[in-house]
Amino acid sequence: MNKACIAAASIFAANAVFAETINFDTDTPGALPAGWEQGVTGKGTPRWAVRADPGAPSKPNVLEQSGAGTFPWCVLRKTAVENGFVEVRFKPISGSEDQAGGVVWRWKDGNNYYIARANALEDNVTIYHTVNGRRTSRENPCLGTGFHVVSHSAG
Repeated sequence: MNKACIAAASIFAANAVFAETINFDTDTPGALPAGWEQGVTGKGTPRWAVRADPGAPSKPNVLEQSGAGTFPWCVLRKTAVENGFVEVRFKPISGSEDQAGGVVWRWKDGNNYYIARANALEDNVTIYHTVNGRRTSRENPCLGTGFHVVSHSAG
């Protein structure tokens, strides 16, 4: 199952002077950005790497998933948000089974987390709770084409 997606991320803390926008514009193309971890829930070989994209929300780079896997993920390990929100911009570019991106929270490991996942092929946004590698869902349809924004508020 081949999936490709490009993403940019923003992390904001409400009620604080801290606000951080994470982009990949100074990262080396072809490599996973420093501090990020990649993997898959299920089977497969995901490949997340920075690449140039002229349509990037901030120029010039994006983070792209070009490998294959059941549910590929990429997380910034140092991130902890309390009383704030996280937002990701993503653009599905290929995939016959899924074309999706989203926001992960309450991350423990690759088999235990929550995700709000938008899938262009299914035209929906779904919140999943993954426990011991098994996902359960609650679905909310609402997608179209182009860049999408998915966010999660904490607090």
